[in-house]
Amino acid sequence: MAKHPRSLTGKVVAITGGARGIGRATAAALVRKSAKVAIGDVDVELAERTAAELGGGTIALALDVTDRGSFERFLDEVERRLGPLDVLVNNAGIMQLGPLVDESDAVAARQIDINLHGVIYGSKLALARFMPRRTGHLVNIASTAGKAGVPGGATYSATKHAVVGLTEAIRGEIRGSGVETSVVMPVPVNTELAAGLVRGRGFTATVEPEQVADAIVAALEVPRHDVYVPKAINVPIRLGALLPRRVAEALGRSAKTDRILADADFSARAAYEARAAASEPSREPEHAEAG
Repeated sequence: MAKHPRSLTGKVVAITGGARGIGRATAAALVRKSAKVAIGDVDVELAERTAAELGGGTIALALDVTDRGSFERFLDEVERRLGPLDVLVNNAGIMQLGPLVDESDAVAARQIDINLHGVIYGSKLALARFMPRRTGHLVNIASTAGKAGVPGGATYSATKHAVVGLTEAIRGEIRGSGVETSVVMPVPVNTELAAGLVRGRGFTATVEPEQVADAIVAALEVPRHDVYVPKAINVPIRLGALLPRRVAEALGRSAKTDRILADADFSARAAYEARAAASEPSREPEHAEAG
């Protein structure tokens, strides 16, 4: 028998990196469900414009996910203004591309700080609120790159593998607590983060941020841990894990999944890469979303 969807009316939802892309689309989808939404971003001015455009009482707050204190202040303010936190969507992330051997240590460290440490901080802080109440839902945005190493984005792939593993471990630790977890794994999403990428074939084609947002909402209404976008991508991913490596890699080459990041048009990515490199409050601020 199908589960009856949970109502999201009045639920307090905090979204990191919510000023644009997946974060904005998710906020918009939740506002339509009558949730109380807070978006956090290093680009406060953009977050405030986004919140005003979304309406529904959406609030915008400053957030640097790489700073645990900033993250804690963000959640404290969310709860002060909107009420006890029901959902945290750890969405903020960046993707900087190129062969690993050419990648600077600073670029690697920045991706790890935002994509992994930020998710760890958020997960800890949200769980500290959820566990005593025996309710809450932690949503971590990973990527299908968290299920396979993608050439041209080695460090990015590593961070997304880590988010998948982190969320699986959390699921085991909190089993029976009443708290839910979801890890969201989209193919490349049609946002600025995906600028200049080679388009895959079939299941690996780009999806829209609204499709990711709808999948997140669906996982909140009917709790589900593994959230693939599109849903059908789970078939080749699971099949690839069962096939001999040579066969799986050959199939990947035929679908061009091994070239999606490696053959990216860097001139088309120039603006995004510059903003991702400056995605901290101490420099010119800008947000990028995961996917």
